[in-house]
Amino acid sequence: MNVHDTRAVRIERVLREALAPEEIEIKDVSHRHARHKDRLGIEGEETHFAVKIVTDRFKGLSQIARHRQVNELLKAEFESGLHSLALTTQTPGAS
Repeated sequence: MNVHDTRAVRIERVLREALAPEEIEIKDVSHRHARHKDRLGIEGEETHFAVKIVTDRFKGLSQIARHRQVNELLKAEFESGLHSLALTTQTPGAS
């Protein structure tokens, strides 16, 4: 993990390496949660992200299993300040 990369770059690298997605979109939405962060005492930037990932590696998995897989892959990011992911996890051809 290169700590000089943005969190979005690190998230994308991990997900690309592990899941070989056909499509991946990562948006930093931390600015939408400024009051939330203050109220909960969350420090730092790059704490909230919306991630859309489309990969055939999700075939046969429930939404919960897909989300758990992504969260586990990003465990190091959660441990270093990532607070929340809004996940859209799909298989190719699904809408």
